[in-house]
Amino acid sequence: MAWLRTVEPYLRPFMQSYARMRRGLVLGVRGLVQDDQGRVLLIEHTYIKGWYMPGGGVERGETAEAALAREMVEEAGVEIIGRPTLLSIHDNRRIFPGDHVLIYRIAAWRQVTATQRGEIAQIGFFAPDALPETTTRATRNRIAEALQGAAIDPFW
Repeated sequence: MAWLRTVEPYLRPFMQSYARMRRGLVLGVRGLVQDDQGRVLLIEHTYIKGWYMPGGGVERGETAEAALAREMVEEAGVEIIGRPTLLSIHDNRRIFPGDHVLIYRIAAWRQVTATQRGEIAQIGFFAPDALPETTTRATRNRIAEALQGAAIDPFW
């Protein structure tokens, strides 16, 4: 599915138009998960370059926490135990006007079988100071804000 990375820049405007028709404001969620060694869970998609915290879009009629729970199981095989903690909200207008991303910390979780169907290329835990080279700038910033006390940037 590496071919998707090649066509993704061309498909993005169509996907954004579709999302805009379905909902005026686009809301996404990402989950910060750490293992017992303090390493951060990251995923690499099959259709876009870079490593990201797992997450995705909030669907119509779905709460942000329900979307987070669904996306965590789908993408990473992580079942949330209890309620996650909202850490920050970011405006993602640089990528897509009207898009906002909520970052949650997931303190308690258990590993389950991921339900994704070809969307995720790799899943891994990484030390916050030794992230993969292709970890996105926004992902690095969110990790620094959550774990190292960096000032929260309102923009993605």
